[in-house]
Amino acid sequence: MSIKLGVLLSGSGTNLQAIIDSIEAGTLDASIELVVSSRMDAYGLKRAEKHGLQTLTLSKDIYAEPLVADEVIAAELKRYQVDYVIMAGYMRMVHAPILAAFPNRVVNLHPALLPSFKGAHAIQDAYDYGVKVTGVTVHFANEKYDCGPIIAQQALEVQEGWSVDELEEHIHQIEHVLYPRTIQLLAEGRVRVRDNGTVEVA
Repeated sequence: MSIKLGVLLSGSGTNLQAIIDSIEAGTLDASIELVVSSRMDAYGLKRAEKHGLQTLTLSKDIYAEPLVADEVIAAELKRYQVDYVIMAGYMRMVHAPILAAFPNRVVNLHPALLPSFKGAHAIQDAYDYGVKVTGVTVHFANEKYDCGPIIAQQALEVQEGWSVDELEEHIHQIEHVLYPRTIQLLAEGRVRVRDNGTVEVA
C-alpha cells in the first residue's frame, strides 16, 4: 500500500532527498504530499521544489507561538490527507495539535542510540563522551523530547582517530538508508505500538 507523507525539515534536507530517491527508485512505496520548513532559507525547500513538491513555510511570528504554529501545520497536513508525518532534521519539538491529529504516526530520526544522547547535539555529545558505539534511531515522536517508542536502530562502531565531522558523515550515511527502509515498514503495515509503549515489527 502506498502511504502519503508530510515531511518536516529545518535545514539542508539530505534525509528528504534520501526519501525522494527511494521513492523514485521504487524501493519506498510512498508519496510526499507536503514539505514543511521551519526556516525560509532551508536548502531542503529547494530540493522539494526541484521535485515539484508542495511546500509550506511559516513566518517567525507564527512560530513564536508554538501551539498556533502546530495547529496550522496539523491543519495543512490533514488537508493533504497525509498518513504519516516524517521529521527529517526538524529542529523544533512537535506539540499536541500535530501529535493528536496523527497518533503514533509522527516519526522522528535521531542521530544516536536512544535513550542515550538525547537532544539537538547528540553527535557532538556522543563524540565528547568517547563512546565506542553510537548509531541512529527511528522512533515515534511523543510529548517528551526524544522519548517516543523506538521503531528501528542501527549501530555504528566509532573508529579511533575519527574527527567529529567524520563521525557525523558516517551517521548521515546510515540515516539515508535506515530512514527510507523504516518508512517502507510503515507502508507495509508491519509496525505496531504495543499497549506498553514498545514497538512490534512484523
